[in-house]
Amino acid sequence: MDDSPQPSSVDRLEAALDSAAFEEAVTHLERVETHDMETRKAALQTVTKIAETQPSTLEPILETVTSFLTDEERSVRLTTAKLFVEIAAADPDGVSSVVPSLAARLADDDEFYFVRARSAEALGYVALEHPETAATPEVLADLRIGLSFDEPEVREKLAKALEFVALGDQNRLRHHVGTLTESLDDPNELVRYHLCTALVVIGCTHPDALSESVGTLRDRLDDENPYVRGRAVEALGVLERADADVSIPDVTAAVDDDPEQFLTARVRFATGRDDPADNVPETVGSIPAIRDRTDELVAEITAPDGDECPNCGLVLPEASVPMCPRCGVPY
Repeated sequence: MDDSPQPSSVDRLEAALDSAAFEEAVTHLERVETHDMETRKAALQTVTKIAETQPSTLEPILETVTSFLTDEERSVRLTTAKLFVEIAAADPDGVSSVVPSLAARLADDDEFYFVRARSAEALGYVALEHPETAATPEVLADLRIGLSFDEPEVREKLAKALEFVALGDQNRLRHHVGTLTESLDDPNELVRYHLCTALVVIGCTHPDALSESVGTLRDRLDDENPYVRGRAVEALGVLERADADVSIPDVTAAVDDDPEQFLTARVRFATGRDDPADNVPETVGSIPAIRDRTDELVAEITAPDGDECPNCGLVLPEASVPMCPRCGVPY
């Protein structure tokens, strides 16, 4: 009798994925659905490992993975939603087939708000390449309406998804500029950044759509975040260069702290259109450039200001005793 340990369901799933035996992988995933929560999460983590290196190979199993979006345990649903964000960021084509499942999570008011946030984020990545699939009227309504009442973490992802919708197809939000500008004073700086960026993108194709938003954009010229100020200046510059029949405010006062000349370049864009010597970068007022740098700039916005604990990586408070409050190591 062979007394050697038998491979677990998760081990079998991993072996099937490693050998690209996707029909077998689907079978193991379906079996795992009836196992305990820790096994279900372990199975999803196994899929996530593949997603980190070979996301485009997972399309044959994604329909099966969507069943975990309605798991009874919210931690399993959240792990699944995060997995779809990981895959959608790298392979939006593959995730386009499961948009209805993600949209259903976004639309469910009783769903755990972090699951809704991640579902919105995944839909946004798909909308970059397939706006006709991901940016349906129902999804757009859920994204817009949630800006006014959802949890901060959800609003951040809703705004990001709306920016990506605009990048994918400027026509989709052309007639919803008023809704976007209503949330430009959101306490969350990433909400303000994503929405200002969406307005720039819409304005690049339809500058007239921004004409009623000059006052709200003017209010962002003293925003505490320099990247939000820069996008507001850029949106006003798009209007100025389109010869819109509106009065554009003085944007020069927006330049204060200026990371990487982000603000300065946009003030030049907004004020120097008739001066060929003013060296405005071609990347300003450009939809492809915005698309290429969006994740990079968000990383800069969210980068910690303070030092990190050398032991555990916790961002340390500026004024405190010289000891990490998490792990107790002196610094």
